[in-house]
Amino acid sequence: MGHLGTNILFAGNNFQRLLGGLWTTIWIALLSLIIGLILGTILGMLRTLKNRPLRIVLRLYLEFFRIIPTVVLLFLAYYILPRQLNLNLPADQVAVLVFALWVAAEFSDIVRGALISVPQHQRESGLAIGLNHWQLFRYVLLPQALTLELPATINLATRVVKTTSLLMLISVMDVINIGQQIIEANGQTHPNGIFLIYGVIFFFYFIVDYSLSLLAKKVDTAKQH
Repeated sequence: MGHLGTNILFAGNNFQRLLGGLWTTIWIALLSLIIGLILGTILGMLRTLKNRPLRIVLRLYLEFFRIIPTVVLLFLAYYILPRQLNLNLPADQVAVLVFALWVAAEFSDIVRGALISVPQHQRESGLAIGLNHWQLFRYVLLPQALTLELPATINLATRVVKTTSLLMLISVMDVINIGQQIIEANGQTHPNGIFLIYGVIFFFYFIVDYSLSLLAKKVDTAKQH
């Protein structure tokens, strides 16, 4: 099996390092999602208000993160802005910041769409019993919007996990960066190791994303019944 590069995977602590890189990928994606979903919920609520200037600003915020590639945002936040603002943030914190702001932008549109999909009579009933706008959001609109937005939220989480593959570009020690280091360190003695290492990385991403995809399908099926 040595000719297949299996030795490289279990040599020293290579496999443990890959698992550590996978954990880095997961916690950055998870923390970004938590922050982004909270902020995105607030922004989505604000986008439903009858305040045209505010809605225009939030729409521009959304379009900015949709138009600018994530890799450009990462380079901007890690290499350019720190020099201009005299900041020195760790790469993992920069990654969480960029991904959280991106998630917030995308999720705000999901929340807005779910909120405006709630039947109008539900709004009218809430206002009729004396609820103010924030109470209406909390007790009537958001609980109903949650079931509508859940499949799209899971799909967004899948996209975030896949996009973490860009983290190696700003020197975050994620699973791809560590895999690349292992390949470069053993390239002379195990030239075929590249296939096995990237195969393992593919398997890691497949397990995480496929689990999220199954969850999305399950939620969608439950909602239809």
